[in-house]
Amino acid sequence: MSATNREVILGIGAGIAAYKSADVLRRLQDRGFGVTVVPTPSSLNFVGAATWEALSHRAVTTQVWEKVEDVRHISLAKEADYFLIAPATADLIARLAGGRADDLLTNLVLASDVPKMIVPAMHPSMWLDAATVANVATLRARGFYVMEPETGRLTGSDSGQGRFPETMSIVNEFLTVTGVHRDLEGKKIIVTAGGTREAIDPVRFIGNRSSGKQGISVVKAAVKRGAQVHLIAANVEIENLDGVQITHVVTAAQMLQALESSFGACDILVMSAAVADAKPVVSANEKIKKAEFTSIELEENPDLLATLAPLKKTQIVVGFAAETQNLIASAASKLQKKGLDLIYVNDVSGGAIFGSDETEGTILLRNGDQVHVSRQRKDTLANILLDYALKQLG
Repeated sequence: MSATNREVILGIGAGIAAYKSADVLRRLQDRGFGVTVVPTPSSLNFVGAATWEALSHRAVTTQVWEKVEDVRHISLAKEADYFLIAPATADLIARLAGGRADDLLTNLVLASDVPKMIVPAMHPSMWLDAATVANVATLRARGFYVMEPETGRLTGSDSGQGRFPETMSIVNEFLTVTGVHRDLEGKKIIVTAGGTREAIDPVRFIGNRSSGKQGISVVKAAVKRGAQVHLIAANVEIENLDGVQITHVVTAAQMLQALESSFGACDILVMSAAVADAKPVVSANEKIKKAEFTSIELEENPDLLATLAPLKKTQIVVGFAAETQNLIASAASKLQKKGLDLIYVNDVSGGAIFGSDETEGTILLRNGDQVHVSRQRKDTLANILLDYALKQLG
């Protein structure tokens, strides 16, 4: 292995998505990795060796017979700390599963004993074919991490699972899988998720459209990065989350009680739950008949963040704002009034974002900086928010 623990072999398969890996290369370099690109011979039909050499500042070879004096199929393997093969075509996956060594990349895979991550990209019919399914299962059984391809528009008019994931999804997954991204080790993080509900009667309530997906994404990202996580979940169906302390709540008052008892011991609070602003003054014990259902008298719920503000010491608090107009001004006001360190605001006009796996918005920081987040998966945003929270924490 290398002395820096930061050497990556970036394998490039012969798919049209190869051009997207140029950005993956740059983002790895941004994070301090030294990257040696090893394309398959056929992949050079999509992106040439000169491009990879210019971006990586390293020699690029594809065959064992090039630079024979360097014995590159062994020397590169000894220097590598990690493998990232992106894109991986059906053919390349089949050759890896078969233990083939018919080009430099497949030789290197056999000659190295380091974490290996594969990012498939192909037509849905090929991804779902029984042969590919079996080959992927074989690689996973051998310890390869195979990232699931995304679902979406492909090269032609077809759409389905097989699309090359977005750059930051790949990079964040790579950092997590390799263990490099365990930068939250020893940190305690509270995440609120879902939407609170205030009972009108036994069958009706005041609520909102929050699905809890963004909060769950933050929980998963924080756990992968080594944090000790406490999830306060409001009316969310939760899958198995190993190693996560979970407190289930229904109302805003219950969420506040859970926060007050745990906030003092945390390093970061990610307040992604949508909290009802008001509740009925009286909640009926029996179902209100339709004919009697004429009006509801409301009273204001406690402001959770404002209540926690006097308890804040060194904690970093991340807030969210779902708006339909004056997004930046509204978020900036909330940032200041509630003592937040950063806030993520998005436009939910027409029901956008709620229940979706993707998001788009703007991060506002305490120092006045703004960071636009282009449309991407909520798990990617989760890592971006944790990055900024960690920077604020120092």
